[in-house]
Amino acid sequence: MVSSNYRDLNVPGRILLGPGPSMVPPRVLAALSQPPVGYLDPYFSEIMDETQALLRYLFRTENEVTFPISGTGTAGMEAAIANFVEPGDRVLAAISGYFGERLAEIAGRYGAQVVRLERPWGEVFTPRDFENALTAGDFKLVTLVHGETSTGAVQTRVAEIAEVVHRHGALLVLDTVASLGGIPVEVDAWNVDICYSGSQKCISAPPGMAPFTVGPRAMEAFEMRKTPVANWYLDIAGLRRYWNAEQKSYHHTAPINLVYALREALRLIVEEGIENRWARHRFVSELLWQGLIDLGLPPRVPEESRMISLTAAALPGGLDEAVVRRRLLEDYNVEVAGGFGPLAGKIWRIGVMGYSCRRENVTLLLAALKELLP
Repeated sequence: MVSSNYRDLNVPGRILLGPGPSMVPPRVLAALSQPPVGYLDPYFSEIMDETQALLRYLFRTENEVTFPISGTGTAGMEAAIANFVEPGDRVLAAISGYFGERLAEIAGRYGAQVVRLERPWGEVFTPRDFENALTAGDFKLVTLVHGETSTGAVQTRVAEIAEVVHRHGALLVLDTVASLGGIPVEVDAWNVDICYSGSQKCISAPPGMAPFTVGPRAMEAFEMRKTPVANWYLDIAGLRRYWNAEQKSYHHTAPINLVYALREALRLIVEEGIENRWARHRFVSELLWQGLIDLGLPPRVPEESRMISLTAAALPGGLDEAVVRRRLLEDYNVEVAGGFGPLAGKIWRIGVMGYSCRRENVTLLLAALKELLP
């Protein structure tokens, strides 16, 4: 028999400085608590249209097909593959960390012939890497992670890579889950075909929405599919009809309150100004970098390819890093994350994303580490 004595929620107000989720602003939490309405209610229809316009501002795009997918960033990732890959299509997957690997796995599950373009975890790609790889075959899709949260590295030459990809007749998929809203992302200026993100990192909304945008080149390829999209829920044909500005057509019951929260988080970005937001993330991250260097925990990635929103701090040999992280959480209420894969035990992943990206949070973290480190 199930007990009725489950305790009331009393969630600790953590200072979240890991790879996500980030802290959520009070205004966004207030929006989340508003009463739900129907998924085709005229009021919600207006909220949907405003959310799309705000996302175009954030993605720096005029793409008509721009909306949030109901699901976490991984739903955006799977939608990017499911809608543009048919069995037998060749996909070039750029892999230099965990999420590049995940894109390759998803593409394989949809029947793609996946060719791996690999660099060691934490390194970045050059346009020449893609030039050489794409010469070897007729590829439909190229996948690239902009900011790789498993390593702390960011791809800095996306526009040049896109030019190479298009010259070889392929489409570019760009993962911006950990970068959108904190690092410059320029979908139109870079000629990115398919781009997705997550609501819970630099945007600082709760997890559960995946901002998504598709350019005209990719939509043309989508219209020429020979087979139905193998994932009904993520099929952008149905999602596009649901988010249509003129006449919305039922597709699924959207997470109404998560859309409220995402819209409010996007409003905060517009109020701050996207360039100002990028500058804030850089300023706070530079404070973090210098503090880590002073503590003997220098960023592992060279500055020219270092993520602004997430830093991989290199750990000294012999440090029981899990014990320090646990004490940081228990004694100071601050969360950071360890490494995994080939970087397990070698790095801490420290995120300064969105609402978490504040000088006082970094000051507390550095002071706590000064006391905790042997």
